[in-house]
Amino acid sequence: MTTTPQFVSEPGNDSLADKARDHLWMHFTRHSTYYDGGHVPIIVKGEGAYIWDDQGKRYFDGLSGLFVVQAGHGRKELAEAAAKQAEKLAFFPIWSYAHPAAIELAERLAHYAPGDLNRVFFTSGGGEAVETAWKLAKQFFKMTGKPTKYKVISRSIAYHGTPQGALSITGIPPAKIPFEPLVPGGVKVPNTNFYRAPEEYRTDEKAFGLWAANRIAEAIEFEGPDSVAAVFLEPVQNSGGCFPPPPGYLERVREICDEYDVLMVADETITSFGRIGDMFAMNRYGVTPDIITCAKGMTSGYSPLGAMIASERLFEPFKHGNNAFLHGYTWGGHPVSAAVAMANLDIFEREGLNQNVINNEGAFRRTLEKLRDLPIVGDVRGAGYFYGIELVKDKVTRETFNEEESERLLRGFLSKALFDNGLYCRADDRGDPVVQLAPPLIIGQPEFDEIEQILRGVLTEAWSIL
Repeated sequence: MTTTPQFVSEPGNDSLADKARDHLWMHFTRHSTYYDGGHVPIIVKGEGAYIWDDQGKRYFDGLSGLFVVQAGHGRKELAEAAAKQAEKLAFFPIWSYAHPAAIELAERLAHYAPGDLNRVFFTSGGGEAVETAWKLAKQFFKMTGKPTKYKVISRSIAYHGTPQGALSITGIPPAKIPFEPLVPGGVKVPNTNFYRAPEEYRTDEKAFGLWAANRIAEAIEFEGPDSVAAVFLEPVQNSGGCFPPPPGYLERVREICDEYDVLMVADETITSFGRIGDMFAMNRYGVTPDIITCAKGMTSGYSPLGAMIASERLFEPFKHGNNAFLHGYTWGGHPVSAAVAMANLDIFEREGLNQNVINNEGAFRRTLEKLRDLPIVGDVRGAGYFYGIELVKDKVTRETFNEEESERLLRGFLSKALFDNGLYCRADDRGDPVVQLAPPLIIGQPEFDEIEQILRGVLTEAWSIL
């Protein structure tokens, strides 16, 4: 992996694009692209599942912005909820104080969460939520007589955020090397990419899942159970191209965590709020973690907000004496963001967005699986409205592309070609080359067909020029 693929449009003379090139430091961006004649794409409008650039061209938003805009673009009632709250109380911290918007949202999230996960700690986003969960795990064990438990086990290629602690949990070496040394204690185990499973497990998904889960137990034993505080995992892993949990995998991880007194943390920054068809994916998979981290779709992107949701057991030590969790963020539980989240969740319930995903996920999968007839498509995998399409050189041997070929395929052709053909999505190589899709939850078969047709044309052309 180098950087996130660029979505570069044709060169232009737009003064706004020039200002962006000269002054805006874009995230995960190779800025040399724009000094070599590339034109910064500027998105100015969104409506439903579509976005428009400053030249008036329309694109299908196949990534919900960044796994965020669940309810679709242009929801005026969410903007109105923000304005109404800002007029009443624009800001106040939740540092020893509270305000109605944060209180009501915390209660609502606790209601949606599995088991006794009913203590909600607000953050600005997902990386901060992951950072918060690790800090809580370490302090909890210190307060309960196990001060040596501080390490975290996570999975290869998994992305958990950019703060120093969250980056230590992240399993993408190229994303970490520039910022080392990081926070000590991050330990990596295999992920659940069944397509790349060891040869002996490629015909038995359940056996593969148990093998992968048992690598967590093995890592705990190797590190020493008295040193491991938590296991962090996404219910469906994002980086690498959407790895769903094999049958029995999450249940076995839960057993392992209980056996070794290790906290199970579900990082649902992407998979929560309808992406897998429930407010929390762990509800659909029927396993209760000790902590959930979430963000993104909580507000459908209309205002920044994240949260760590912890079990009552983890909050218990903080009920007594002078104990306090000495951690927080200025913008955590922001009144405007919390009000937007409440209005967004109202839309979820009123329009049945979770049920729409459940009703249509099979059709989405079947439509994307039509692409398997292309020689470049090796695997189509995912769940809900969250899919990855892995690209290969040889479907029989599953041979992938080398670094130079991947660079030429993804950044040299696919990113721009997909965008130019009207589809905003992600062509990525954190792991093996994939195209990722996470469209707004409001769409159905006509939009599935549109996505498939654009992908078919672009991927066919990609194969012809390799």
